[in-house]
Amino acid sequence: MRGTILTMGGGGFSMPEVHGREFSPLDAYLTRLSGKERPKICFIATASGDADSYHDKFLAAFAERADVRILSLFNKAPEEHALPISELEQILDQDIVYVGGGSTANLLALWRLHGLPALLEKAAAGGTILAGISAGANCWYEASSTDSFGPTAPLADGLGFLPGSFCPHYLGEEDRRETYVRFVGSGALPAGYAADDGVALLWRDGELVETVGERSDGVAYAVGRDGEVPLDVRRLDQGR
Repeated sequence: MRGTILTMGGGGFSMPEVHGREFSPLDAYLTRLSGKERPKICFIATASGDADSYHDKFLAAFAERADVRILSLFNKAPEEHALPISELEQILDQDIVYVGGGSTANLLALWRLHGLPALLEKAAAGGTILAGISAGANCWYEASSTDSFGPTAPLADGLGFLPGSFCPHYLGEEDRRETYVRFVGSGALPAGYAADDGVALLWRDGELVETVGERSDGVAYAVGRDGEVPLDVRRLDQGR
């Protein structure tokens, strides 16, 4: 597909313990990608059931840096920032759509019910940057490793905006690495990419163009049937 997508294994505003800064370097990088001094950013927290605390964290991080909206498919967004479900096409006017973590399976089911994937694909083709963390990263790929069903399991039902599969929290959660390598090795998942907490993969028009990180020891890998190949991770500096 055409467009720019940033997929984060973890970190960002929702995981301040990863970067230890007032404003996440990954989030700063994302806002710079828009080329706007004050971009329009819409947050979608479907995967968490639109948890109020998640909305609050997003607003605390971005309200002074961007024009913020929240799309809540559960009708739980603060009224002054809400993008109404009845006006989903406002997504096309956003500079960035930022998708939060939680349950990948639930996210995909609800998005499809509301017709959101086609709208997001159109937005990306028009220049809107798509981004997300954990489940919000998984969703863009053909398949992913997810704990949506309890134990970590393969999910071969992504949107397919990006090729192959994805695994977030690669070293940050105990069984992520072992299970993803096994899923890909067995053919349960197609070959793909794994990102540690605080690391993100930048895609343009379906091609991986850069891997960036907000911590000195962050890693990412291309994972195939024969195992892992490390990717070069560029360390981000918040001031750049």
